[in-house]
Amino acid sequence: MSADRRNPRITRRTLIGTGTAVAALSVLGAGVARATTAAPGVTARAGACARGYAFLDAAMDGYPGQGTTRLAQSYTDQAGLFSTAFTYDNALAILGYLAHPGPASRARAMTLGDALLYAQAHDPQFDDGRLRQAYNVGPYVFYDGSSQPDGFVHADGTVNVGTQFGFTGTAVGDMAWAGIALAALAERTGARRFLAGAVRIGTWVENNARTDQPLGGYTFGVDGAGNKLPYSGTEHNIDLTCLFGRLARLTGNGVWLSRRTRAAAFVGRMWESSGGFFYTGTNDGVTINTSPIPEDTQTWSYLALRDRRHARSLDWAAANLKVLDEASRPNSTVPSGQAYEGVTFSSASLVANEDVPIAQFQPKPDRNGVWFEGTAHLALALRERHTPVDAQRAERLIASIERAQDNLGQAQTIGGTALPARSGVVSASSPLDTGFGFGYYPYRHLGATAWYLLAAARANPLRGL
Repeated sequence: MSADRRNPRITRRTLIGTGTAVAALSVLGAGVARATTAAPGVTARAGACARGYAFLDAAMDGYPGQGTTRLAQSYTDQAGLFSTAFTYDNALAILGYLAHPGPASRARAMTLGDALLYAQAHDPQFDDGRLRQAYNVGPYVFYDGSSQPDGFVHADGTVNVGTQFGFTGTAVGDMAWAGIALAALAERTGARRFLAGAVRIGTWVENNARTDQPLGGYTFGVDGAGNKLPYSGTEHNIDLTCLFGRLARLTGNGVWLSRRTRAAAFVGRMWESSGGFFYTGTNDGVTINTSPIPEDTQTWSYLALRDRRHARSLDWAAANLKVLDEASRPNSTVPSGQAYEGVTFSSASLVANEDVPIAQFQPKPDRNGVWFEGTAHLALALRERHTPVDAQRAERLIASIERAQDNLGQAQTIGGTALPARSGVVSASSPLDTGFGFGYYPYRHLGATAWYLLAAARANPLRGL
């Protein structure tokens, strides 16, 4: 499925372009084997993970003529976003590499971390520690015929902000994930520059997004012109509990604990005890948005806070967002004879109008489209909670993701180069309407693949304290 040139897709991290506030709330067997050879299942898992890392490598190396300071392209070329590298996806790639042993993976994580630091220090407009929603990392010709000739770094040394798609704003969630990744690098490598970058991010959030609105917490961020956006997402405040917790631990400065408490209090106010789930956030700081209900607030809340009082949110997501995508489904793009299980993006995805395109010039949605990034969130959170039935449920979800890596998104490229065989996880099994004004599609994706690798490794990226 090719992207329509007239209406290129955006990602879950909502577009916050220059001079606009076009942001929807995103959140939002017992025993020990002693044989000298690995069990078949272990071998298969290792092979699947190796192919996942091969995709991350390809996404990093798609534009070899553009210098060594680089980020990774987020989606395959077929998604129509060209060389766009989202900050969020690259933070996840860092965390995914750090979950993999060996100097080569650590070196790649450090390369991406240094690129985020470079972006902080060489923004074309601002010098306050912010990162933009996305950057260009390689040349292309845009839909209107205009040329975008540069890689991540312009000739004048400034970074190549993703202006063509309007990815110029700064979202608190993206900043938090970048800070989490930099803090993880600081802890793993001992390099003080990474901690300094994470502290700059935390300070920027405190200075630009702290709010005294009744529901408290931190707001969404700013648009590309620096205008503050008033709404607050549960997901973003979850991210901040991790970032602030890590900064408190790594710096020894108690101010970060008080900021963590503030973000966690906002998350707690979003809890619906009668249903056992978290709402998405607020548009005005006063009224809680009760619909749609997203997946990530249910799983990330547990990964970040590990609060047994709210652990039912995992069961809510597993039961209420469960989908099975088969070729017989309306608008499914799953090949005949295949089926994939998992969860979808939100409660709205399950009732999307299958007779109407997701957006102008886009395909019609499949209500049962599997969101593989969210499926990996849930698998990892279940492994973290570890009740008697959680391990089996998580294994089924991870196996579904691995089948998708093997079979979906064939013949896709990055920077015009074919990917290694069976490498990279697609965003969704079929076109999926999130209910937040955008969709996901069956294109191999840096973020989805990194989340799969984290789930497979049982590596919780949101553990803060």
